[in-house]
Amino acid sequence: MSSIHKKSVRDELERIKVEFKNLSSDNKISPEALLLFNSMMTLIELILSIFMEKATKKNNKNSSKPSSQTQKDESAKAQTGSNSKGKNESKPDNHNFKVKKSVTVIPVDFCDQCGENLSDIICDHHERRTKIDIVFQKVVTHIDSEIKECPTCDTTTKGAFPDDMPGPLQYGLGIKAYVINLLISQMVTLNRAQKLMKAMIGAVIAEATMLKFILRLHLALEDWEKSAINKLLGSASINVDETSLRVDKKNHWIHVYSSGDITIKCLHQKRGKEAIDDINIIPLYGGKIIHDCWASYLSYDNCDSALCGSHLTRELTHVIESNGYSWASNMKKLLLETCKTVSKSKRKKLTKRAYANLQKRYRNIITRGKKELPIIPPKPTGKRGKMAKSDAHNLWERLKERESSVLMFARDAHVSFTNNRAERDLRMAKVKQKISGCFRTELYAKAYCRISSYLQTMANKGYNPLTAIHMALASDIVEKGE
Repeated sequence: MSSIHKKSVRDELERIKVEFKNLSSDNKISPEALLLFNSMMTLIELILSIFMEKATKKNNKNSSKPSSQTQKDESAKAQTGSNSKGKNESKPDNHNFKVKKSVTVIPVDFCDQCGENLSDIICDHHERRTKIDIVFQKVVTHIDSEIKECPTCDTTTKGAFPDDMPGPLQYGLGIKAYVINLLISQMVTLNRAQKLMKAMIGAVIAEATMLKFILRLHLALEDWEKSAINKLLGSASINVDETSLRVDKKNHWIHVYSSGDITIKCLHQKRGKEAIDDINIIPLYGGKIIHDCWASYLSYDNCDSALCGSHLTRELTHVIESNGYSWASNMKKLLLETCKTVSKSKRKKLTKRAYANLQKRYRNIITRGKKELPIIPPKPTGKRGKMAKSDAHNLWERLKERESSVLMFARDAHVSFTNNRAERDLRMAKVKQKISGCFRTELYAKAYCRISSYLQTMANKGYNPLTAIHMALASDIVEKGE
Protein backbone atom coordinates (compact mmCIF):
# COMPACT_ATOMS: atom_id res chain seq x y z
CA MET A 1 0.00 0.00 0.00
CA SER A 2 1.43 3.38 -0.99
CA SER A 3 1.89 6.10 1.64
CA ILE A 4 2.53 9.83 1.75
CA HIS A 5 5.35 11.62 3.45
CA LYS A 6 3.94 13.74 6.29
CA LYS A 7 6.63 16.40 6.21
CA SER A 8 6.44 16.90 2.45
CA VAL A 9 2.65 17.36 2.58
CA ARG A 10 2.91 20.01 5.29
CA ASP A 11 5.79 21.74 3.50
CA GLU A 12 3.74 21.89 0.31
CA LEU A 13 0.78 23.30 2.23
CA GLU A 14 2.96 26.01 3.78
CA ARG A 15 4.42 26.85 0.36
CA ILE A 16 0.93 27.35 -1.10
CA LYS A 17 -0.06 29.56 1.84
CA VAL A 18 3.07 31.75 1.45
CA GLU A 19 2.60 32.03 -2.32
CA PHE A 20 -1.04 33.01 -1.91
CA LYS A 21 -0.09 35.55 0.74
CA ASN A 22 2.45 37.12 -1.61
CA LEU A 23 -0.19 37.38 -4.34
CA SER A 24 -2.56 38.96 -1.87
CA SER A 25 0.04 41.53 -0.78
CA ASP A 26 0.50 42.49 -4.47
CA ASN A 27 -3.27 43.12 -4.71
CA LYS A 28 -3.67 40.31 -7.22
CA ILE A 29 -6.30 38.51 -5.07
CA SER A 30 -9.75 39.89 -4.37
CA PRO A 31 -11.00 40.09 -0.74
CA GLU A 32 -13.69 37.54 -1.52
CA ALA A 33 -11.15 35.06 -2.89
CA LEU A 34 -8.88 35.64 0.10
CA LEU A 35 -11.71 34.91 2.53
CA LEU A 36 -12.65 31.78 0.59
CA PHE A 37 -9.02 30.63 0.48
CA ASN A 38 -8.52 31.08 4.24
CA SER A 39 -11.68 29.13 4.93
CA MET A 40 -10.55 26.33 2.64
CA MET A 41 -7.08 26.22 4.23
CA THR A 42 -8.61 25.97 7.69
CA LEU A 43 -10.71 23.03 6.54
CA ILE A 44 -7.75 21.38 4.77
CA GLU A 45 -5.55 21.71 7.88
CA LEU A 46 -8.26 20.17 10.03
CA ILE A 47 -8.81 17.28 7.61
CA LEU A 48 -5.05 16.75 7.26
CA SER A 49 -4.60 16.72 11.04
CA ILE A 50 -7.28 14.05 11.49
CA PHE A 51 -6.03 12.04 8.50
CA MET A 52 -2.47 12.01 9.83
CA GLU A 53 -3.71 10.75 13.20
CA LYS A 54 -5.69 7.96 11.56
CA ALA A 55 -2.77 7.00 9.32
CA THR A 56 -0.32 6.77 12.25
CA LYS A 57 -0.39 3.30 13.76
CA LYS A 58 -0.84 3.19 17.52
CA ASN A 59 1.30 0.98 19.71
CA ASN A 60 2.39 0.78 23.34
CA LYS A 61 4.79 3.70 22.90
CA ASN A 62 2.38 6.30 21.53
CA SER A 63 -1.01 5.34 23.02
CA SER A 64 -2.70 4.00 26.12
CA LYS A 65 -2.13 0.42 25.01
CA PRO A 66 -0.26 -1.27 27.89
CA SER A 67 3.31 -2.41 27.44
CA SER A 68 4.82 -5.61 28.81
CA GLN A 69 7.34 -3.52 30.72
CA THR A 70 7.34 0.04 31.96
CA GLN A 71 10.20 2.33 32.77
CA LYS A 72 11.49 2.68 36.32
CA ASP A 73 9.73 5.49 38.18
CA GLU A 74 11.64 7.25 40.96
CA SER A 75 9.66 10.51 40.92
CA ALA A 76 8.05 9.96 44.34
CA LYS A 77 9.10 8.79 47.75
CA ALA A 78 9.86 5.07 47.65
CA GLN A 79 6.73 2.95 47.27
CA THR A 80 7.27 -0.73 47.84
CA GLY A 81 6.60 -2.79 44.77
CA SER A 82 6.73 0.13 42.31
CA ASN A 83 10.40 0.90 41.79
CA SER A 84 11.68 -2.21 40.07
CA LYS A 85 10.87 -4.41 37.11
CA GLY A 86 10.85 -7.54 39.25
CA LYS A 87 10.97 -8.79 42.80
CA ASN A 88 14.30 -9.72 44.37
CA GLU A 89 13.64 -13.43 44.82
CA SER A 90 16.95 -13.96 46.65
CA LYS A 91 15.85 -11.67 49.49
CA PRO A 92 16.00 -13.60 52.79
CA ASP A 93 12.62 -14.15 54.45
CA ASN A 94 10.69 -16.60 56.56
CA HIS A 95 10.47 -20.07 55.05
CA ASN A 96 7.87 -22.77 55.50
CA PHE A 97 10.21 -25.58 54.46
CA LYS A 98 12.78 -27.58 56.39
CA VAL A 99 16.44 -27.44 55.45
CA LYS A 100 18.63 -30.45 56.19
CA LYS A 101 22.32 -29.65 56.10
CA SER A 102 25.28 -31.96 56.35
CA VAL A 103 29.02 -31.28 56.24
CA THR A 104 31.44 -34.02 55.23
CA VAL A 105 35.18 -33.53 55.69
CA ILE A 106 37.51 -35.32 53.29
CA PRO A 107 40.77 -36.03 55.20
CA VAL A 108 44.25 -35.76 53.74
CA ASP A 109 46.43 -38.58 55.16
CA PHE A 110 49.38 -38.65 52.75
CA CYS A 111 51.25 -36.15 50.59
CA ASP A 112 50.53 -36.53 46.89
CA GLN A 113 54.16 -35.67 45.99
CA CYS A 114 56.37 -37.64 48.39
CA GLY A 115 53.94 -39.88 50.28
CA GLU A 116 54.67 -38.34 53.72
CA ASN A 117 52.13 -39.21 56.46
CA LEU A 118 50.01 -36.08 57.11
CA SER A 119 47.45 -37.52 59.52
CA ASP A 120 48.91 -35.62 62.50
CA ILE A 121 49.43 -32.33 60.62
CA ILE A 122 47.02 -29.48 61.44
CA CYS A 123 44.77 -28.46 58.55
CA ASP A 124 45.54 -25.01 57.07
CA HIS A 125 42.10 -24.30 55.60
CA HIS A 126 39.20 -25.94 53.69
CA GLU A 127 37.87 -25.66 50.17
CA ARG A 128 34.10 -26.15 50.13
CA ARG A 129 31.85 -27.35 47.32
CA THR A 130 28.08 -27.41 47.74
CA LYS A 131 25.22 -29.38 46.19
CA ILE A 132 21.58 -28.39 46.66
CA ASP A 133 18.85 -30.91 45.88
CA ILE A 134 15.19 -31.55 46.66
CA VAL A 135 13.87 -34.85 47.96
CA PHE A 136 10.09 -35.09 47.53
CA GLN A 137 8.75 -36.64 50.69
CA LYS A 138 5.14 -37.45 51.44
CA VAL A 139 4.41 -37.18 55.17
CA VAL A 140 1.50 -39.32 56.36
CA THR A 141 0.38 -38.91 59.97
CA HIS A 142 -1.98 -41.49 61.44
CA ILE A 143 -3.80 -40.73 64.67
CA ASP A 144 -5.34 -43.79 66.35
CA SER A 145 -7.94 -43.00 68.97
CA GLU A 146 -8.56 -45.68 71.56
CA ILE A 147 -12.12 -46.88 72.03
CA LYS A 148 -12.96 -48.46 75.37
CA GLU A 149 -16.08 -49.82 76.97
CA CYS A 150 -16.67 -49.07 80.64
CA PRO A 151 -17.18 -52.30 82.66
CA THR A 152 -19.32 -50.45 85.20
CA CYS A 153 -21.89 -48.64 83.00
CA ASP A 154 -21.21 -50.23 79.59
CA THR A 155 -20.56 -46.76 78.07
CA THR A 156 -18.27 -46.63 75.03
CA THR A 157 -15.65 -43.87 75.26
CA LYS A 158 -13.46 -42.68 72.40
CA GLY A 159 -10.30 -40.61 72.63
CA ALA A 160 -10.50 -37.01 71.35
CA PHE A 161 -8.85 -36.32 67.98
CA PRO A 162 -6.86 -33.10 67.36
CA ASP A 163 -8.93 -30.06 66.37
CA ASP A 164 -7.39 -29.94 62.85
CA MET A 165 -8.48 -33.54 62.08
CA PRO A 166 -12.29 -33.42 62.04
CA GLY A 167 -12.76 -36.23 59.49
CA PRO A 168 -11.35 -39.59 58.39
CA LEU A 169 -9.00 -37.93 55.86
CA GLN A 170 -7.71 -34.36 55.55
CA TYR A 171 -4.87 -32.56 53.85
CA GLY A 172 -2.28 -30.60 55.76
CA LEU A 173 -1.48 -26.91 55.44
CA GLY A 174 1.56 -27.65 53.28
CA ILE A 175 -0.53 -29.29 50.56
CA LYS A 176 -3.21 -26.58 50.78
CA ALA A 177 -0.64 -23.81 50.51
CA TYR A 178 1.08 -25.48 47.56
CA VAL A 179 -2.20 -26.03 45.66
CA ILE A 180 -3.33 -22.43 46.23
CA ASN A 181 0.08 -21.18 45.12
CA LEU A 182 -0.21 -23.19 41.90
CA LEU A 183 -3.70 -21.91 41.11
CA ILE A 184 -3.32 -18.25 42.13
CA SER A 185 0.36 -17.27 41.93
CA GLN A 186 1.58 -19.65 39.22
CA MET A 187 -1.72 -19.48 37.28
CA VAL A 188 -1.83 -23.24 36.65
CA THR A 189 -5.14 -24.70 35.47
CA LEU A 190 -7.09 -27.03 37.76
CA ASN A 191 -6.42 -30.08 35.61
CA ARG A 192 -2.68 -29.50 35.45
CA ALA A 193 -2.49 -28.77 39.19
CA GLN A 194 -4.33 -32.04 39.81
CA LYS A 195 -1.83 -34.00 37.72
CA LEU A 196 1.12 -32.31 39.38
CA MET A 197 -0.14 -33.14 42.86
CA LYS A 198 -0.71 -36.77 41.84
CA ALA A 199 2.90 -36.97 40.67
CA MET A 200 4.10 -35.57 44.01
CA ILE A 201 1.96 -37.44 46.57
CA GLY A 202 0.67 -40.39 44.54
CA ALA A 203 -2.98 -39.48 45.18
CA VAL A 204 -5.57 -37.58 43.18
CA ILE A 205 -7.04 -34.49 44.81
CA ALA A 206 -10.47 -33.71 43.40
CA GLU A 207 -10.88 -30.38 41.64
CA ALA A 208 -13.77 -29.56 43.98
CA THR A 209 -11.45 -30.10 46.95
CA MET A 210 -8.83 -27.75 45.50
CA LEU A 211 -11.52 -25.12 44.98
CA LYS A 212 -12.51 -25.53 48.63
CA PHE A 213 -8.92 -24.65 49.55
CA ILE A 214 -9.36 -21.40 47.60
CA LEU A 215 -12.64 -20.55 49.35
CA ARG A 216 -11.16 -21.39 52.74
CA LEU A 217 -8.36 -18.87 52.26
CA HIS A 218 -10.77 -16.34 50.74
CA LEU A 219 -12.88 -16.37 53.91
CA ALA A 220 -9.81 -16.37 56.15
CA LEU A 221 -8.58 -13.12 54.54
CA GLU A 222 -11.80 -11.16 55.05
CA ASP A 223 -10.52 -9.39 58.20
CA TRP A 224 -7.13 -8.81 56.59
CA GLU A 225 -8.78 -7.05 53.64
CA LYS A 226 -10.75 -4.71 55.93
CA SER A 227 -7.58 -3.86 57.85
CA ALA A 228 -5.62 -3.24 54.63
CA ILE A 229 -8.32 -0.91 53.29
CA ASN A 230 -8.24 1.11 56.51
CA LYS A 231 -4.48 1.51 56.16
CA LEU A 232 -4.92 2.45 52.51
CA LEU A 233 -7.36 5.23 53.43
CA GLY A 234 -4.68 6.77 55.66
CA SER A 235 -2.01 6.95 52.96
CA ALA A 236 -0.95 10.21 51.29
CA SER A 237 -1.58 8.98 47.74
CA ILE A 238 -3.18 5.99 46.00
CA ASN A 239 -2.59 4.57 42.54
CA VAL A 240 -5.88 3.48 40.98
CA ASP A 241 -6.74 1.67 37.76
CA GLU A 242 -9.11 -0.92 36.35
CA THR A 243 -9.09 -3.71 33.77
CA SER A 244 -11.60 -6.15 32.34
CA LEU A 245 -11.95 -9.78 33.45
CA ARG A 246 -14.17 -12.42 31.87
CA VAL A 247 -16.54 -14.05 34.37
CA ASP A 248 -19.23 -16.47 33.23
CA LYS A 249 -18.75 -15.31 29.61
CA LYS A 250 -19.41 -11.68 30.60
CA ASN A 251 -17.14 -8.70 31.11
CA HIS A 252 -16.46 -7.79 34.72
CA TRP A 253 -13.90 -5.28 36.00
CA ILE A 254 -11.05 -5.50 38.48
CA HIS A 255 -10.49 -2.21 40.31
CA VAL A 256 -7.07 -1.87 41.95
CA TYR A 257 -5.99 0.49 44.74
CA SER A 258 -2.28 0.53 45.63
CA SER A 259 -0.11 2.48 48.02
CA GLY A 260 3.12 1.62 49.80
CA ASP A 261 3.24 -2.16 50.25
CA ILE A 262 -0.57 -2.55 50.13
CA THR A 263 -2.49 -3.75 47.09
CA ILE A 264 -6.28 -4.15 47.07
CA LYS A 265 -8.17 -5.57 44.09
CA CYS A 266 -11.96 -5.61 43.96
CA LEU A 267 -14.26 -7.21 41.37
CA HIS A 268 -17.37 -5.47 40.06
CA GLN A 269 -19.73 -5.91 37.12
CA LYS A 270 -19.35 -2.24 36.17
CA ARG A 271 -16.39 -0.04 35.37
CA GLY A 272 -17.46 3.51 36.17
CA LYS A 273 -18.81 5.56 39.06
CA GLU A 274 -21.36 2.98 40.16
CA ALA A 275 -18.59 0.46 40.78
CA ILE A 276 -16.36 3.00 42.55
CA ASP A 277 -19.24 3.95 44.86
CA ASP A 278 -20.02 0.30 45.66
CA ILE A 279 -16.38 -0.48 46.46
CA ASN A 280 -16.40 2.67 48.64
CA ILE A 281 -12.69 3.42 48.87
CA ILE A 282 -12.37 6.62 46.84
CA PRO A 283 -15.57 8.17 48.30
CA LEU A 284 -14.01 7.83 51.79
CA TYR A 285 -10.51 8.91 50.76
CA GLY A 286 -9.22 12.44 51.28
CA GLY A 287 -5.74 12.28 49.76
CA LYS A 288 -4.51 12.21 46.17
CA ILE A 289 -5.37 9.56 43.58
CA ILE A 290 -3.09 8.89 40.61
CA HIS A 291 -4.87 7.65 37.49
CA ASP A 292 -5.07 7.80 33.69
CA CYS A 293 -7.69 10.61 33.51
CA TRP A 294 -10.67 8.26 33.48
CA ALA A 295 -13.70 10.56 33.83
CA SER A 296 -15.22 8.57 36.71
CA TYR A 297 -12.22 9.33 38.94
CA LEU A 298 -12.46 13.05 38.18
CA SER A 299 -16.04 13.22 39.49
CA TYR A 300 -14.94 13.05 43.16
CA ASP A 301 -14.28 16.35 44.89
CA ASN A 302 -13.19 14.84 48.22
CA CYS A 303 -9.77 13.90 46.80
CA ASP A 304 -7.29 15.48 44.40
CA SER A 305 -6.42 13.87 41.05
CA ALA A 306 -2.93 13.44 39.61
CA LEU A 307 -2.67 12.34 35.97
CA CYS A 308 -0.32 9.61 34.84
CA GLY A 309 2.69 11.03 33.00
CA SER A 310 3.26 7.82 31.05
CA HIS A 311 -0.17 8.06 29.41
CA LEU A 312 0.36 11.73 28.57
CA THR A 313 3.81 11.23 27.04
CA ARG A 314 2.57 8.32 24.94
CA GLU A 315 -0.32 10.41 23.63
CA LEU A 316 2.09 13.28 22.92
CA THR A 317 4.30 10.84 21.01
CA HIS A 318 1.36 9.89 18.79
CA VAL A 319 0.59 13.57 18.10
CA ILE A 320 4.25 14.16 17.21
CA GLU A 321 4.41 11.12 14.93
CA SER A 322 1.14 11.94 13.19
CA ASN A 323 1.31 15.73 12.79
CA GLY A 324 4.74 16.81 14.02
CA TYR A 325 3.39 19.63 16.19
CA SER A 326 6.12 21.59 17.97
CA TRP A 327 3.98 22.18 21.05
CA ALA A 328 3.59 18.43 21.59
CA SER A 329 7.32 17.87 21.24
CA ASN A 330 8.11 20.68 23.66
CA MET A 331 5.51 19.49 26.17
CA LYS A 332 6.84 15.93 26.13
CA LYS A 333 10.39 17.21 26.59
CA LEU A 334 9.30 19.43 29.50
CA LEU A 335 7.46 16.63 31.33
CA LEU A 336 10.30 14.12 30.95
CA GLU A 337 12.93 16.66 32.01
CA THR A 338 10.90 17.59 35.08
CA CYS A 339 10.39 13.93 35.97
CA LYS A 340 14.15 13.36 35.76
CA THR A 341 14.83 16.41 37.93
CA VAL A 342 12.31 15.35 40.56
CA SER A 343 13.63 11.78 40.60
CA LYS A 344 17.18 12.96 41.29
CA SER A 345 16.21 15.40 44.04
CA LYS A 346 16.28 14.22 47.65
CA ARG A 347 13.00 15.97 48.49
CA LYS A 348 11.25 14.35 45.49
CA LYS A 349 9.67 17.66 44.54
CA LEU A 350 10.60 21.05 43.10
CA THR A 351 11.19 24.20 45.11
CA LYS A 352 8.55 26.95 44.93
CA ARG A 353 10.72 28.97 42.59
CA ALA A 354 11.42 25.99 40.31
CA TYR A 355 7.74 25.07 40.26
CA ALA A 356 6.75 28.63 39.32
CA ASN A 357 9.24 28.48 36.44
CA LEU A 358 7.78 25.12 35.39
CA GLN A 359 4.27 26.62 35.31
CA LYS A 360 5.49 29.52 33.17
CA ARG A 361 7.09 27.20 30.60
CA TYR A 362 4.04 24.90 30.67
CA ARG A 363 1.59 27.73 29.98
CA ASN A 364 3.82 29.16 27.27
CA ILE A 365 3.74 25.83 25.43
CA ILE A 366 -0.05 25.66 25.77
CA THR A 367 -0.41 29.19 24.37
CA ARG A 368 1.80 28.44 21.36
CA GLY A 369 -0.01 25.15 20.82
CA LYS A 370 -3.31 26.93 20.33
CA LYS A 371 -1.82 28.90 17.43
CA GLU A 372 -0.37 25.75 15.88
CA LEU A 373 -3.54 23.67 15.98
CA PRO A 374 -6.09 24.09 13.16
CA ILE A 375 -9.19 26.10 14.06
CA ILE A 376 -12.29 24.06 14.90
CA PRO A 377 -15.27 25.38 12.86
CA PRO A 378 -18.29 26.53 14.87
CA LYS A 379 -21.10 24.08 15.53
CA PRO A 380 -23.95 24.39 13.01
CA THR A 381 -27.13 25.92 14.34
CA GLY A 382 -29.56 23.35 15.69
CA LYS A 383 -27.03 20.50 15.86
CA ARG A 384 -26.97 18.65 19.18
CA GLY A 385 -23.96 17.26 21.02
CA LYS A 386 -20.30 18.21 20.99
CA MET A 387 -18.22 18.91 17.93
CA ALA A 388 -15.87 16.09 16.95
CA LYS A 389 -12.24 17.01 17.53
CA SER A 390 -8.92 15.43 16.71
CA ASP A 391 -6.83 13.60 19.30
CA ALA A 392 -4.40 16.50 19.30
CA HIS A 393 -7.17 18.99 20.15
CA ASN A 394 -8.54 16.81 22.92
CA LEU A 395 -5.08 16.28 24.43
CA TRP A 396 -4.28 20.02 24.25
CA GLU A 397 -7.54 20.90 26.00
CA ARG A 398 -6.93 18.29 28.69
CA LEU A 399 -3.43 19.62 29.35
CA LYS A 400 -4.80 23.15 29.56
CA GLU A 401 -7.72 22.36 31.86
CA ARG A 402 -5.87 19.87 34.08
CA GLU A 403 -2.60 21.73 34.59
CA SER A 404 -2.65 21.25 38.36
CA SER A 405 -3.27 17.49 38.03
CA VAL A 406 -0.58 17.06 35.37
CA LEU A 407 2.10 18.86 37.40
CA MET A 408 1.13 17.54 40.83
CA PHE A 409 4.09 15.13 40.83
CA ALA A 410 6.43 18.13 40.80
CA ARG A 411 5.04 19.74 43.97
CA ASP A 412 4.01 16.72 46.08
CA ALA A 413 6.69 14.24 47.14
CA HIS A 414 4.13 11.44 47.62
CA VAL A 415 2.78 11.64 44.06
CA SER A 416 4.62 9.67 41.38
CA PHE A 417 4.98 10.77 37.78
CA THR A 418 3.36 7.60 36.45
CA ASN A 419 0.59 5.20 37.40
CA ASN A 420 2.81 2.21 36.63
CA ARG A 421 2.33 0.76 40.12
CA ALA A 422 -1.39 0.13 39.57
CA GLU A 423 -0.80 -1.19 36.05
CA ARG A 424 1.78 -3.68 37.32
CA ASP A 425 -0.58 -4.88 40.04
CA LEU A 426 -3.25 -5.60 37.40
CA ARG A 427 -0.97 -7.19 34.84
CA MET A 428 -0.98 -10.70 36.32
CA ALA A 429 -4.77 -10.84 36.19
CA LYS A 430 -4.61 -10.46 32.41
CA VAL A 431 -1.88 -13.10 32.23
CA LYS A 432 -3.99 -15.53 34.28
CA GLN A 433 -6.98 -14.98 32.01
CA LYS A 434 -4.82 -15.64 28.97
CA ILE A 435 -3.34 -18.84 30.45
CA SER A 436 -6.19 -20.34 32.46
CA GLY A 437 -9.23 -18.82 30.77
CA CYS A 438 -12.17 -16.99 32.33
CA PHE A 439 -13.83 -17.69 35.67
CA ARG A 440 -17.05 -19.69 35.68
CA THR A 441 -18.56 -18.05 38.76
CA GLU A 442 -18.28 -14.61 40.33
CA LEU A 443 -17.48 -16.12 43.75
CA TYR A 444 -14.17 -17.60 42.62
CA ALA A 445 -13.29 -14.45 40.67
CA LYS A 446 -13.73 -12.44 43.88
CA ALA A 447 -11.67 -15.03 45.75
CA TYR A 448 -8.89 -14.64 43.19
CA CYS A 449 -8.90 -10.86 43.63
CA ARG A 450 -8.71 -11.01 47.43
CA ILE A 451 -6.07 -13.75 47.58
CA SER A 452 -3.89 -12.19 44.89
CA SER A 453 -4.17 -8.84 46.72
CA TYR A 454 -2.90 -10.52 49.89
CA LEU A 455 -0.08 -12.33 48.12
CA GLN A 456 1.11 -9.16 46.32
CA THR A 457 1.03 -7.23 49.60
CA MET A 458 2.99 -9.93 51.40
CA ALA A 459 5.47 -10.15 48.51
CA ASN A 460 6.10 -6.41 48.91
CA LYS A 461 6.90 -7.12 52.56
CA GLY A 462 9.38 -9.86 51.62
CA TYR A 463 7.33 -13.05 52.06
CA ASN A 464 7.18 -15.77 49.45
CA PRO A 465 3.66 -16.96 48.53
CA LEU A 466 3.93 -20.37 50.22
CA THR A 467 4.87 -18.76 53.52
CA ALA A 468 2.14 -16.12 53.22
CA ILE A 469 -0.59 -18.70 52.47
CA HIS A 470 0.62 -20.99 55.26
CA MET A 471 0.51 -18.09 57.75
CA ALA A 472 -3.04 -17.09 56.75
CA LEU A 473 -4.41 -20.65 56.95
CA ALA A 474 -2.64 -21.34 60.26
CA SER A 475 -3.97 -18.14 61.88
CA ASP A 476 -7.47 -19.00 60.65
CA ILE A 477 -7.27 -22.40 62.35
CA VAL A 478 -6.14 -20.81 65.61
CA GLU A 479 -8.93 -18.18 65.50
CA LYS A 480 -11.67 -20.71 64.78
CA GLY A 481 -10.25 -23.31 67.18
CA GLU A 482 -10.23 -26.04 64.58
